[in-house]
Amino acid sequence: MEQCYNRGCGQLFDPQTNNDESCRHHPGEPFFHDAYKGWSCCNKKSVDFTEFLNIKGCTLAKHSNVKPPEPEKPVKDESDKDEVIEVRAPIREALPRPPIDSPLTVIQPTVAPALKDMVFAVKTPAAQKSSDAIEVGTTCKNNGCTYSFTGNSSDFGECTYHPGVPIFHEGMKFWSCCQKRTSDFSQFMAQKGCTYGEHKWVKENDDKKVVQCRYDWHQTATNVVMAIYAKKYDYSQSVIELNPIRLHVNLVFPEQDNARFDLDLELRGIVNVSNASAHMYGTKVEIKLPKLEPGSWSNLNFPNKKLPVVKKSQVEEKKKQEESDEEFFDLDDIKAETSFRLSEMSMQSPNNLD
Repeated sequence: MEQCYNRGCGQLFDPQTNNDESCRHHPGEPFFHDAYKGWSCCNKKSVDFTEFLNIKGCTLAKHSNVKPPEPEKPVKDESDKDEVIEVRAPIREALPRPPIDSPLTVIQPTVAPALKDMVFAVKTPAAQKSSDAIEVGTTCKNNGCTYSFTGNSSDFGECTYHPGVPIFHEGMKFWSCCQKRTSDFSQFMAQKGCTYGEHKWVKENDDKKVVQCRYDWHQTATNVVMAIYAKKYDYSQSVIELNPIRLHVNLVFPEQDNARFDLDLELRGIVNVSNASAHMYGTKVEIKLPKLEPGSWSNLNFPNKKLPVVKKSQVEEKKKQEESDEEFFDLDDIKAETSFRLSEMSMQSPNNLD
């Protein structure tokens, strides 16, 4: 008796009585997939291993004492065993750099309540100069005020004046700070002021002093944050302007004779102006510049670069367009004098009275 090695048979057989219908077996290969066991030659399968072994063969043939060949095992290719696969992020093309003289947008800052409540100890020119140095009869320098210096305590009382400028347009005279208009110059000069304050006996000096402020910056994946360290600056007069590659900051310090800190930088990267923001605190100004493209900045700005003159901001440009036809005058240049002027005809014929 010999052992049959056909899959699914495993019986002993007599070679003398072996025929084509003696052995029922599975000619295919066994497979194991997703907890199922079965044969490749038929559709019978089971999750139980014992039931799998008891599945009857699907083909009749002679018994065979030859072991079927074992399935070839996949050969591992170890030639690339030490190979390191590097996955690099796709290289993005850099955005085109806008021109440096692009229009600047004014960033409206969020002002801290403590800064709004701060009272500036601003020394007025009247306080800086003693009353003995002011001549009696000196007229107040505020527009619209006709009060003259007398040397009494009332000289430092309340002043009613126009903080704006005089405008002469299409025959009408008016102040830029209020809406009262007239065509008569005398009525215009006699128009009562619209603001209350202190008398100004000495005209302010237009020369602006410069203040040096320390500033630094840091960055995240999406923003560049800049901090300017300053105290006792006037948030209402200070300006922050920005275009995609340029930052201009101007801070005014009333206690230092309106001295200014002026910073004008060409930024290293490109920023999203519409999403930029600023916060003003009692000890610093913080400006957040959102990056328009990903990446790290090597520095905040390009050093030692001479930038073009700062253009007017959008707010100032709009105001300039509205007042482009209007003429501005300095009332200090207008002298009220009583005089007579001869006509050209009388000068040509002085003795002709007809």
